[in-house]
Order: sequence, then structure tokens, then C-alpha cells
Amino acid sequence: MESTHTDIKSIENLVFSCNDIRKEVSKVIVGQVDIIDKLLMTIFSGGHAVLIGVPGLAKTLLVNSISQTLGLQFNRIQFTPDLMPSDIMGSEIIDNERNFKFVKGPLFGNIILADEINRTPPKTQSALLEAMQERSVTVSGKTHPLNSPFFVLATQNPIEQEGTYPLPEAQLDRFMFSIVIDYPSLQDELQIVKNTTTVSSQEINKVLNAENILKFQ
Repeated sequence: MESTHTDIKSIENLVFSCNDIRKEVSKVIVGQVDIIDKLLMTIFSGGHAVLIGVPGLAKTLLVNSISQTLGLQFNRIQFTPDLMPSDIMGSEIIDNERNFKFVKGPLFGNIILADEINRTPPKTQSALLEAMQERSVTVSGKTHPLNSPFFVLATQNPIEQEGTYPLPEAQLDRFMFSIVIDYPSLQDELQIVKNTTTVSSQEINKVLNAENILKFQ
């Protein structure tokens, strides 16, 4: 009976926290309530998501805003055709004492925005497979655990397909959601114009931290 009461209390706390997160994110993101809810579902269930939408729909701003409310480290990786696996995972270097030292790449964060993931070759795409499934990366035969919690939120542009590399099935299988971001409504666009033409800026407050998120999961 006590366990059931604790579970109900935890669910109530999660609902209250999600409401607070929506309020904070809405300070800078107009509309897109359904998209925010799906991202929160992804994060609190320990999954990953791919965001599909044309440029200029505030995908990066949305992910960054959510990471601020969760008190997590946000790293953005711009995927390009010349990006190598070591550029995102990290590599070993020789220090001043001639010892090998592992230098962590941007993959060692909490929320990783893989921007335009389909613009990088399969070799670099596959570097994310272990990270998304095992929450670790292996470099030079050594396995390095990633930060916890860890989420990959990737973006794809549905236009300009030349110079892109389709994601393999094994990669797509790592994503819990494929979220399509559409254009905002006329009313939302008017509000966006008002927000972006003013000099005042909204400060996003932290609602949770990494320990809270792991507990909810």
C-alpha cells in the first residue's frame, strides 16, 4: 500500500514538473505544445528522437530551451560530410609526459543535438550506434561511459536531399520518436514576430536536475 502511494506521489510530481517545463519553454517558444510534449515523453522514458522540419522552425532553440529547464548540459554537433567519428566521440592524444590521454568529444553531454544528421557519411553515423544503445563509446579499445542522463535529439531537413546519406535501419531503430515539426499558425507567427522584434529577453528558469530526471525514469 505504501509503495502504491509513493508511485502516485511520484506521478503527480512528474505532472507538476512537466507543466512547469512547458511554462518556462513557452517564454521563448511560441506554440508547438505537441512537439514539446513528445520531447518530454522521449526524455522521461530514456529514449531518443529525430526532429524533421525545414530550416528556421526553431528546432535548435527548442532543444536548448528544454535542456535549460532540465538543468542539463547541452551540446550541439553540426553534422557535415567531412565530420569524422573522433570529432564527436573524442580521441587519444599524447600529453607532455608522453602518456596517452583521452580527450572527450561533444558526445559527452546530457542532451546532444545531432544537427542535420543525414549530412554525414555512414561511418560517422555509426559512431552514434553504441552511444545511443549502450550509453558509452569505445576508443582505442577502451570503453568510456557517457554522462547520465543521456539523450540524442537529431534533426533532418526534408529538403535539399542532394549530398545527404539516408539513415540505415539500425540507426533509425535507436530513435523512439520521429517528430515532424510543421509551420506555426498565423496567430503564432504574429506572436513570434512581436517576440523577436523586442529588445527584452526572457530568462528560462531551471525546473529539474539530472538526479530528478533519473528518479522519474
